Amino acid sequence: MATSRPERPTTYSESLRQRDDAALVALLRRRPDLATPSPSTLLSLAARAMNRTSLERALAGLDELTLTVLESVLVLDSVGSVATATSVGRATGVDRGTVTSSLTVLDELALVWPRGARSAGFRPAPGLAEVLGPHPAGLGPASTPPDVVGATDPGAPGGSAPLPLPDDAPPGARAILDALAWGPPVGVAPRSDASARHATAWLVGHGYLRATDERHVVLPREVGLALRGGRTHRDVRTDPPVPAVAGLPAATVGAESASAGLEAVRLVARLVTHWTEHPPGVLRAGGLGVRDLRRAALALEVDDATAAAVVELAAAAGLVADDGDDPPTFAPTLAAEDWLDDDLGDRWATLARGWWRSRRTPWLVGSRDEKGALRAALDPELWRPWVPRLRRSVLDVLDLTPGRPLAAADVVAVLRWRTPRAVPPEQAVAGLLREAALLGVTGAGALAPPGRELVGSDDGAPSDPGAPTDLGTAFEAVLPPEIDDLLLQGDLTGIVPGRPSRTLERLVEVAADVESRGAATTVRFTPDSVLRALDRGATADDLLGELAAHSRTPVPQPLEYLVRDTARRHGRVRVGTASSYVRAEDPVLLAGIAEDPALRGLGLVLLAPTVLASAAPAGELQDALRARGVPAVVEGPDGRVLVADRAGRRGGPDDVGPARRGRLAPAGRRGRPRAGVVPGSGARVDEPGPGHDRRDARFADLVARLRAADNRATTQGDGRRDRAAGGGDGPGPAGRAASGTNGHGANGIGEGTTDPVAALGLLREAISDGATVWLEMVGATGSLDRRRVRPLTLDAGRLRAQDPARDAELTVAVHRIASVAPDTPRT
Repeated sequence: MATSRPERPTTYSESLRQRDDAALVALLRRRPDLATPSPSTLLSLAARAMNRTSLERALAGLDELTLTVLESVLVLDSVGSVATATSVGRATGVDRGTVTSSLTVLDELALVWPRGARSAGFRPAPGLAEVLGPHPAGLGPASTPPDVVGATDPGAPGGSAPLPLPDDAPPGARAILDALAWGPPVGVAPRSDASARHATAWLVGHGYLRATDERHVVLPREVGLALRGGRTHRDVRTDPPVPAVAGLPAATVGAESASAGLEAVRLVARLVTHWTEHPPGVLRAGGLGVRDLRRAALALEVDDATAAAVVELAAAAGLVADDGDDPPTFAPTLAAEDWLDDDLGDRWATLARGWWRSRRTPWLVGSRDEKGALRAALDPELWRPWVPRLRRSVLDVLDLTPGRPLAAADVVAVLRWRTPRAVPPEQAVAGLLREAALLGVTGAGALAPPGRELVGSDDGAPSDPGAPTDLGTAFEAVLPPEIDDLLLQGDLTGIVPGRPSRTLERLVEVAADVESRGAATTVRFTPDSVLRALDRGATADDLLGELAAHSRTPVPQPLEYLVRDTARRHGRVRVGTASSYVRAEDPVLLAGIAEDPALRGLGLVLLAPTVLASAAPAGELQDALRARGVPAVVEGPDGRVLVADRAGRRGGPDDVGPARRGRLAPAGRRGRPRAGVVPGSGARVDEPGPGHDRRDARFADLVARLRAADNRATTQGDGRRDRAAGGGDGPGPAGRAASGTNGHGANGIGEGTTDPVAALGLLREAISDGATVWLEMVGATGSLDRRRVRPLTLDAGRLRAQDPARDAELTVAVHRIASVAPDTPRT
């Protein structure tokens, strides 16, 4: 007579397998580490989902409420209660609808799985108990089997009253239990206090406490729940904390944002101009030297920390970079020239987009690393992959509290609720807030309209490359109107009563020195400032004409005298660069050399009727002249002709002088970007990866392949079971064939595996379910030993298991496990 085997509960792997393709794609989208590298089977995918590292990553993204619900599910399951939305709600004190939403999120993440129908409750994913630690929700370890001493069912309707103690309980017993009830559940046994020692011994003897060693006791999980009246958590915060900060008027926030953004654009433009004329060198280890940073700070008239932030901002926007020359320097890129000609809104938008994408940590400049070395600006080691995510999180917090100026501690408090297992350091949050304030993303500490536009878009880039960006438009919307007037005064000063227009800004920047900034800008004209304008190609009449065009009154006479007097002296003495010269007594011969078309590449300049200057080295110049039939000789500084053994080789195709030498990157640096920027291009190395659509398509393709592999394995398994009809679940050839110990088994999920990752997944499942498995181990002599065991723990590369047939425990190294198969074949 055929007998029917009792129905076996669904396992975690089978629950994952039963999900439809859309649910599996959603799982991979939320936990992309499961798809890298691509798993070969659905069993491998389930095993990865149980892996400690993957579980840690998934838990790091949970907020406090969802993590509380997960802990409650784990606790209820460990004491034999069914974790439904209703029972979890009673255990946490949270309404059923909120708990249901959290359970849905946890189910999508495969951190919990349904026992069958969702109404039948959920179980925690295998491996979560290890990740959440020995004391989830501040409760001690659960008894195995559950201890019934004073225990209550947390899922019972209405909960229960706190655990009562019998009348013969010694004095102080209740106080000891109350001290351990809400955690931590571990206490130190008293030694000197006789009454406390007696009370502790009574509690241990009656099962209310458990002694872990001679000095410590622990409150069992069931007793802790009973003391709490069936609650797993005392106070659960369902929403993030709201900082008690008064809001600011929108006009104030916008004005502060505009002021900071204007200053940021001005500082970056001034840095680009300064480094065009004085490019600083690159340290051997990469980065900007301390002296060069201080020179930049002096040029920008800011402190060192602000200068470092401006330098990093310019590099993030692709405006300055390591030029890769030998020796290398930080110099403006080709993009910087176009940026200087852009409209103000587009210039600010370029800086904001660069900052939004940047993975740099400028707030660490000036600190010391683990080896004691000083961290420099633009140091390649200041790259951190988590910076963009934290930046978005910080601005999201500000976006949720519009108009409220939040300090770093306020933001960290909100982020602590959002991700309690991945709380960012306050130093990083404070650094990002300072950068946002410097750039004008925030105003007076609150998120400004341009910052809100930045948060709402991926990077602020327009859909049409030729159209203005919404980000730039948002910034221009908070700017005050432009002023085109310059109030010139007789003491050689001028006042710009507001935001200068583009032409007025360039005039003031070149021809005057700024004395003060604010609602109005005060400038002073000096001989040096006028000289700067003349050096840019302006004449006295040009400069005076521009000043008159912006002034409502005639140009003051002292200023006109200053400009014309400086122009008269400008250019009387001239300085140039020459590598060699040609001297001859015959002016006609020298004039012919200067006009020879074949010699134009030498950069010949006639300084006097008998003297020519050249940019080429002396040896190269001599060879070129002799090739034209001029028997030139090389002379020394004293005018004497150098003989051949003293002159040496002076030219030739292999001897290229500095004026003709190409600018090459040094060995070991060629082609390697520094400071996160491609040399000379302004392109970021850390550009965003593929979009969500391409990623989802990749996940869908992976799920289709896994499903096809699973279906093939199921078909093969059906044929194998038909051939092994009457074969076994136990040891022996037939049982071994049915167990599928070679490969992933008959169906890829249920009948065993030799894959190390999948085998660990089966072991974690068995530990979670308290089930038995068939374990095939390699002995010391290389022989295979197959046993039916109940796995207990899996830690530090070793499996501890119970062998029911021998009534003994065994410990085996993971690398000696050849295969793992469930005790009952899965269908």
